[in-house]
Amino acid sequence: TFEFLSNHMRDAQGRLDSTRGLLCGLGAGVAEAVVVVCPMETIKVKFIHDQTSPNPKYRGFFHGVREIVREQGLKGTYQGLTATVLKQGSNQAIRFFVMTSLRNWYRGDNPNKPMNPLITGVFGAIAGAASVFGNTPLDVIKTRMQGLEAHKYRNTWDCGLQILRKEGLKAFYKGTVPRLGRVCLDVAIVFVIYDEVVKLLNKVWKTD
Repeated sequence: TFEFLSNHMRDAQGRLDSTRGLLCGLGAGVAEAVVVVCPMETIKVKFIHDQTSPNPKYRGFFHGVREIVREQGLKGTYQGLTATVLKQGSNQAIRFFVMTSLRNWYRGDNPNKPMNPLITGVFGAIAGAASVFGNTPLDVIKTRMQGLEAHKYRNTWDCGLQILRKEGLKAFYKGTVPRLGRVCLDVAIVFVIYDEVVKLLNKVWKTD
């Protein structure tokens, strides 16, 4: 999705500025949230909460999914969609904005200057860290909206207000440190692999 959008937003020299990179990242994040992340995250969170409850009711993955769909329908796998779209959209918008800015800074006046995988990895880690600090509050709200206790909240906005009133601002940054370690490594690896795959495809698959 990012490549599709960015190919329509590059300037005559083939450059993608930071603002357009942010918009393309936002589009990619929204698509990711709707097609993949929301149903998978909802199932994951429900499983985690079920397994930590006194009497777990899901015997395995397929049994659990079947029970969720039987009791709540397909919408049971799409709980917290609004929060997920906000979280994933802002996630990728921040990451691609930072990554595009760093790439443009590194390449200077030469948009075709090659990038060493190590530099790509460092830039990816910085982009990952920025996304953690930028959207951990949305991640906390999303997780609450997808859990077995989600019925306590009327909607995403109500969930955020209840957390603020009952637990304070600090609650929005629970799990920041462990998430920082995972996300920085995760994003660094993803961007390195992504860049190397694109380079390989450009060699074997010639396009206009």
